[in-house]
Amino acid sequence: MTAGGPAALAQQTPAGVQDAVRLAPLEYIGGMQPVMDNSIFAHVLLEQFEDRAAGNGQQFRYDGQGWIGTDINKVWVKSEGTVGTRGQFSDSDQELLYDRAISRYFDLQAGVRMDLDNGPTRTWAAIGVQGLSLYFFDIEATGYVSDRGRTAARLKGSYDILLTNRLILQPEAELNFYSKSDRGRSVGSGLSDIDAGLRLRYEVTRKFAPYIGVTYAGYFGQAQPIAHSNGDRVQDIRFTFGVRSWF
Repeated sequence: MTAGGPAALAQQTPAGVQDAVRLAPLEYIGGMQPVMDNSIFAHVLLEQFEDRAAGNGQQFRYDGQGWIGTDINKVWVKSEGTVGTRGQFSDSDQELLYDRAISRYFDLQAGVRMDLDNGPTRTWAAIGVQGLSLYFFDIEATGYVSDRGRTAARLKGSYDILLTNRLILQPEAELNFYSKSDRGRSVGSGLSDIDAGLRLRYEVTRKFAPYIGVTYAGYFGQAQPIAHSNGDRVQDIRFTFGVRSWF
């Protein structure tokens, strides 16, 4: 710091530079005020890391996402998948997205999704929004166009109900829609499947929270006979326990 403090430093700054800073236009993005701190940050959230138990066997499921970037621009990675009762890796997709803040609570995301598991691989272009809606619902809405001319959409939502400061009940749901059936991936046109859960977690620390819950996975419409012919359960309710963590 210059001797004499900020006042002395301001006096040493040329008048032309002071005027340029004072008169420079402020860049508002989606109504957000500009911030002085535009450093690079990173965040990883493992939302689901759980065992799903039922009388016909167990399943393991994970669902996580992470990002790195500034307050305005980020690179976002999402991944989810299930290891079923027969040991097959299914319902898995990975997304790599560019993320741009468009308002105080919402981001626009665009990039690529790949369905990678024991089934046939599919590649999709993706565009959607993610953020915190009115009454603090976490929501995602994404549209996809595949390399085979198919379209799809995914809606995800969750809500944290604070029973205490550390005991939290979280309902969540994911709905998938497709324009065409795809027998190889057990999807049907229209509303194809829903994965939902009600989880009660206890935050031992803010970054580590074991939970128990009940989950539901079901196929609908044209996806039901496809799933049945592939040997999958059309409707499935399971007791669930797992860990939620972030860093």
